Amino acid sequence: MASIIKTPDGRYRAHVFVQGQRKSRVFRTKREADAWAAQTETGFRKEQDAMPGERFTLADALKRYRDEVSPSKRGERWERVRIGAFLESSSFPSALTLSSVTPPVLAVWRDDRLKSVSAGTVIREFGLLSAVFETARREWQWITANPARDVKKPPSPAHRERVITRQEVRAMLRVMGYTRKIRAITHAVAVCFLLALRTGMRAGELCSLTWENVHDGYCRLPVTKTKPRDVPLTRKAMRLIGRMRGWDDVLVFDLKKETLDALFRKYREKAGLSGFTFHDTRHTAATWIAGRMNSSGIPAQQALLDMCKMFGWSDTSRALTYYNPSAADIARRME
Repeated sequence: MASIIKTPDGRYRAHVFVQGQRKSRVFRTKREADAWAAQTETGFRKEQDAMPGERFTLADALKRYRDEVSPSKRGERWERVRIGAFLESSSFPSALTLSSVTPPVLAVWRDDRLKSVSAGTVIREFGLLSAVFETARREWQWITANPARDVKKPPSPAHRERVITRQEVRAMLRVMGYTRKIRAITHAVAVCFLLALRTGMRAGELCSLTWENVHDGYCRLPVTKTKPRDVPLTRKAMRLIGRMRGWDDVLVFDLKKETLDALFRKYREKAGLSGFTFHDTRHTAATWIAGRMNSSGIPAQQALLDMCKMFGWSDTSRALTYYNPSAADIARRME
């Protein structure tokens, strides 16, 4: 509602208050004050009657998602960084109202983004955007449709098939000065590398592994990329973990994922090697373990199910992504 008050100096102050929104302004005449108050009150009521998708911008949705939804997710840090980049980008349509963000608008942004980053990056970013739109649709009821669903995504990049060779493993251990006695952080990285090759555990899983979760013959991973799982440990894997005793009282390796990745890349380059990452230990482990199961006479179906339990795959087809034998290895088994 609006009210007009005469000020001591003979002018007129107009006050407008509509459902939490307030404005005030001083005018020379009462007629001017009345006209402004009526126009402002009408504008406020139009805003109140507008659909949420016409009031809230994409930036509003991103900020609310960042503050309310991201903190509950394991990928909070990545989402916060990515949302921050969205908000700072001059080419991203964050200033548009949600109702104005249509599939063609997102398609233009997609094509522009593909000029500077890989298809895999764009696919991950679209996954985050779709989650924001879906939350705005389902929970906040700001929109009635998710525009990201109707945008064609770039083709998924081919799966990596890099298996680290035993010669490369030995070269890495040499430049890291690996010994059975753990005296430096480099030695801890070396053991982490070897255990990854024996178990297929991810870098984050190894870095967060605690002594409390190491048991005879297996270790428990309560927090993983997908769901909690128990990872079997062979006698050799148990001996590797045993070498870390005394390094830290709580964590087996006491390494941050970023530190592990940086040191791994540093010593890979120092060894004159290239073409593989720490995550390729997971491909290597799957390939080596499958080979050992085959030579041990374990039935193929049981071996496949065992590996799914070990690696945390809910879909057996994931084995084809990580099992990457060479053609020469296959040929030798056929003789």
